Amino acid sequence: MKRTLTIPTLLLFLAATILPTGCSNGPKKTSAGSQALSGTDEQIFIGDTVEKNYDPNVIMKRAEAFFDKEDYPEAIIEYQHFLDLHRIHQLAPYAQYKLGESHFKMAKTIDRDPEPIYRALEAFEKLRRDYPGNRYDAEAGEKIRAGHDWIAQAHFFVGQFYYRREAYLAAARRFETILKEYPDMQVAPDAMYYLALSYHEIGANDWAQENLLALAQRYPENKYQAESQRLLAKLQSEQQATPVALAGVSSNGTPAAQNAVVASGLSRSNGSSPQATTQAALTPVVTITPVVSLTPVSAALSTSPQASSTSHNQLDPQTTLCRLGTWC
Repeated sequence: MKRTLTIPTLLLFLAATILPTGCSNGPKKTSAGSQALSGTDEQIFIGDTVEKNYDPNVIMKRAEAFFDKEDYPEAIIEYQHFLDLHRIHQLAPYAQYKLGESHFKMAKTIDRDPEPIYRALEAFEKLRRDYPGNRYDAEAGEKIRAGHDWIAQAHFFVGQFYYRREAYLAAARRFETILKEYPDMQVAPDAMYYLALSYHEIGANDWAQENLLALAQRYPENKYQAESQRLLAKLQSEQQATPVALAGVSSNGTPAAQNAVVASGLSRSNGSSPQATTQAALTPVVTITPVVSLTPVSAALSTSPQASSTSHNQLDPQTTLCRLGTWC
């Protein structure tokens, strides 16, 4: 006996067969789309060898992925790889800027290695030099100034370290570097004040006075006004008292009275008046060598036994003074 399928039964059978298939296609499409999006990072790392190593878009995506993950050493490698292969690409200025920013973010604190800051400055300066007028020029200028300020603070930190340990020559060298290379940085007034203190500690009071006067002129709102004025007054009063102390000493360091006796004996041989000779001998001769500028000048240190016994933080009185930048 044959069974016949009615139309309603056939429709129900077809519906039961088609509906599950139709519902299963939707999720598969959505899953494929989401998988493509989530696998973007993986694709730029495991793609075709030629594309992975030479395609500018792939290299840039890989660099950006490392930068976003704060893996700056790897980001630096990829940005530099991009620039090596595609220096005239439209994204080259951006890659150069991000290269400098990656170096900048690797810098820690001022008591750490400043090498990342120097590399960042080099990258930003190269950006402005190789791609003039680029859209990142203003931001690069701000980064350069921030880098200079960072380096100046690092020099001041080291200078204070030496000063606290009474290594005044080494401290003065650091403070001089700040004033020479970064005079517009925030820490410059502090460096000038501590440079004057360092000069005072090694006995170079003329240089100390120069820097105290310059501090008041260049940075009138500095925070060391009271201290610097007191030290300047002290140094000036000591300088005024020095000629009085030298009045009883001749230019060769021999007491003037002794020179007068010797001179009176010599006067008999040449017929001059003993009174005139004695009067001339009693007249002190003091030679003062003025300091003309703040620019370091070259001079050789004495190697005599007397000089070798002098403390490393003191200047031998017989040694011609020189600026610290040339020999310490």
